[in-house]
Amino acid sequence: MPITTCIFDAYGTLFDVAAAARQAAAEPDHDALRDRWPELANHWRLKQLQYTWLRAITDAHTDFWEVTQNGLDWALEATGLDGDAALRQRLLDLYWELQAYPEVPEMLRALKTAGKQTAILSNGSPAMLDGAVQSAGIGDVLDDVLSVESVGIFKPDARVYDLVQGRFGGSREEVLFVSSNGWDAAGASGYGFTTAWVNRASEPMDRLPWTPAHVLSDLTTIPQLAGA
Repeated sequence: MPITTCIFDAYGTLFDVAAAARQAAAEPDHDALRDRWPELANHWRLKQLQYTWLRAITDAHTDFWEVTQNGLDWALEATGLDGDAALRQRLLDLYWELQAYPEVPEMLRALKTAGKQTAILSNGSPAMLDGAVQSAGIGDVLDDVLSVESVGIFKPDARVYDLVQGRFGGSREEVLFVSSNGWDAAGASGYGFTTAWVNRASEPMDRLPWTPAHVLSDLTTIPQLAGA
């Protein structure tokens, strides 16, 4: 069945989640981060994801901004930087201005030129996602930005993936779902979407009941996969 709709995870897929730590480390006020930023960025992202899973299975939902702050606080303590309040604030401010990966604008434009529907489906809160979309300048090539806040639970709960058909209609097989998270791509595969895992770090495949239909190193070939 032809792909009519292309749905993208946001953080780590369209937006570079390491950009905040990398940029802060390059600023003269944050010398302590200069050699530690990759470690901090990895801790921050992992804890951010772990907290969404734990909150989902314990029915303790909160918005993604709180989860993001909780993950950062753990990462700062783990790297011995938890006493630097100015650094913490700078990292949080930069998270609202994450850079898109270089291929993202052209890829989205190609999809829209071909008549495909495009949207974000993210754990992010609406305000966070709006900030990232505006900062990246890609609002004009997205038909919608869908947040888990409308259902009150994080991915990979099926109620999150339900938002796509609720917004765009059509069948699950008409959706190409793209994520940099292997577990997210797997969950969407189990749901019935055609999926692409953007495996930028060349990680092993997650040991889950489902696997993505496509494994890519970046987003460049998404238009071809979608038949654009």
